[in-house]
Amino acid sequence: MAPSGESSVNQSGTSYKTRIKAKTELLLQSRRHANEVFDVLEYLQSEKEKEVIFAINACQKMFCAMLERGDLYVGQLPSEEEIVEGDRDADEKYHIFIRHRYNNCVELLLDNIGHEVFQVKESALTALMKFAAAEGQHPLQKLELSNHHNFPLELVLAVVRCLLSETEDMAVLISRFQEFLEMDDVRYYVMSSIRDTITRVMDRNKRAVVPVFQNNVFTLLTNITIPSQSAEITNFLVKQEGKYEDWKAAKLKEQKRAFEQTWLTFLKYKLPGNMYKKVLVILHDSILPYMSDPTLMIDFLSAAYSVGGAVSLLALNGLFVLIHEHNLDYPDFYKKLYNLLDPSVFHVKYRARFFHLANIFLSSSHLPVYLVAAFVKRLSRLALVAPPTGLLIVLPFICNLIRRHPSCRVLIHRPSAADELCNDPYVMDEEDPVKCHALESSLWELKTLQSHYHPDVAKAAKAINQPLPKLEDDISERLELTTFELMERDLKSQSQAVPLEFDPASGLLKSAKEVLGVHFTLE
Repeated sequence: MAPSGESSVNQSGTSYKTRIKAKTELLLQSRRHANEVFDVLEYLQSEKEKEVIFAINACQKMFCAMLERGDLYVGQLPSEEEIVEGDRDADEKYHIFIRHRYNNCVELLLDNIGHEVFQVKESALTALMKFAAAEGQHPLQKLELSNHHNFPLELVLAVVRCLLSETEDMAVLISRFQEFLEMDDVRYYVMSSIRDTITRVMDRNKRAVVPVFQNNVFTLLTNITIPSQSAEITNFLVKQEGKYEDWKAAKLKEQKRAFEQTWLTFLKYKLPGNMYKKVLVILHDSILPYMSDPTLMIDFLSAAYSVGGAVSLLALNGLFVLIHEHNLDYPDFYKKLYNLLDPSVFHVKYRARFFHLANIFLSSSHLPVYLVAAFVKRLSRLALVAPPTGLLIVLPFICNLIRRHPSCRVLIHRPSAADELCNDPYVMDEEDPVKCHALESSLWELKTLQSHYHPDVAKAAKAINQPLPKLEDDISERLELTTFELMERDLKSQSQAVPLEFDPASGLLKSAKEVLGVHFTLE
């Protein structure tokens, strides 16, 4: 961009606001002052953020007005050298000149999205989206309506690439961009731009993990919400005069397909370690319901379910949706669920979610007895090392499983169990529930827990001493129980006064019946 002869940034006298405003008005009034645009654009590179913000607002007003009145060249833009060499009239040269200056302005605004001051970032982003709306109403390219109805795709793609920085966390600016994602056409083309950017960046980095970039992509994707009904698709940045039937951005089916393809593109590359958990937490309620074919997520969920630990626990939610709502046949599902039961399950952040889903998966009365017995026995063994808050979930859960499957009562009523405690046939380390010999064992662990130090746990363990009622225990209220809440409840409970001494104490070391009182005195 060619600078003006005299830098207006360094000019003294009038304030920068007055100078920018005056030059903007001159540009809009007459073509004779076209070169003043260089001075206005120069303020976009100022080191003072207030000057930059004011210049951004001025450029927004100026170029939106020029777009509206048709001052910008429409079509394939010739280079500025061609203006001098070619045989063109003054009117066409002016339009080409302004179009080049508009492109310079867009480039500077895109650079300012990476500015260190957030207010500058926000102003630049807002101005670019205003340009997008103006370009939509007054297209700068001769495009076929069947493609994307004059939507300024290139400008939106450039904005998305800036938001998906590889070096800077753009979460705050992306949250500001959310208001534009509520517009149906913007949302559709942003998803297309995200796919393009992901492929370009990840392939350039040879599919290696790019943490900052992938975190920005995840943040942007989680700000996208797909409408639930076609009737809700009415909000557009670019208003169309024609019909919307042939426009993909106006179809719910196409919105869901774009949403699906964008997530699949993001998840096909290796993610940072903590990113898997973030995706799995929202997968079942924020991603799968809005996909045109949720079963395409089976590969990702299967891989996550095989990882182990908290990642596998979180993958259960997504698998639950696919199994129960989309009739997914997942081999060895219960075997893997059985192996997820280890002491750490009582201490992970997602304990409540895991037991809620495990309760649902084991609710069917058609499960084989050996399988249910394996879960009951494994939970009983783990109960020996579980904290009180975990025991108050596990013990009623075990009783519920026995209620659902009466054949498992043999684990309680085994007369020879007392003589076989030292030789329990159950194999805790066996990964296959078929081979763990659970049905040959007994629930001696629950008998042991009847002597637990916590009275609520001991009471829950003693439930097996009596015939279990048909009505199941509701464990949902206990899933979120914490140690703090348990202690608060114990402290607030009313306890009976218990006499601790026959003779009431009248003071320290004053009782003649105590050894200390006989040999010592306080003076």
